[in-house]
Amino acid sequence: MHHAIRDYTAEDETAWLRCRVLSFLTTASFDDVVTSKPTIPAPGFERVAESGGTLTGIIDVAIDGDLATIETIAVHPDHQRRGIGRALLREARARARELGARTLDAWTRDDPGTLRWYRANGFTESEHYLHVYANYSTDPSEPDRAIGERRPGLRPMAVFSHARLEDEQALRAQFARVHVCRRFVSTL
Repeated sequence: MHHAIRDYTAEDETAWLRCRVLSFLTTASFDDVVTSKPTIPAPGFERVAESGGTLTGIIDVAIDGDLATIETIAVHPDHQRRGIGRALLREARARARELGARTLDAWTRDDPGTLRWYRANGFTESEHYLHVYANYSTDPSEPDRAIGERRPGLRPMAVFSHARLEDEQALRAQFARVHVCRRFVSTL
């Protein structure tokens, strides 16, 4: 089945949101849910893949000087493993080069399939840090452990923090959910 790639339009928002949520659902980014599409300011761009009137994939790229950053890339689960992500990436690379970018990067969590995909598409890892989630529903004491002093009358229920990679072992001993956040880089 042929998938056409075109510019995102405001009418695509609901399908864009569904594609992103469903694509992320089975990955380490399952909780990275948004209820409206973030705007990518010019000169960045937003592209979608479509087949038979169905939105099958999305890519949003921000541009800052000679750096292009993939803000979102996702393929609807019903359409994965058909080359849609690679086609979106190919178009994004070409457009980013046209806009003067020399480097394309993306930040992602430690989901094995996602890491394999970036590596298979010519990206290398360049930086790392930790995402630490402390959630009351996982362990009622986690949020309190994640913060020091707290304001009287406020009880944290969930805390999302960034941490240094060298603290990984100690943090994994204290919290159920710790991810290595990785920067992938590709020269354009």
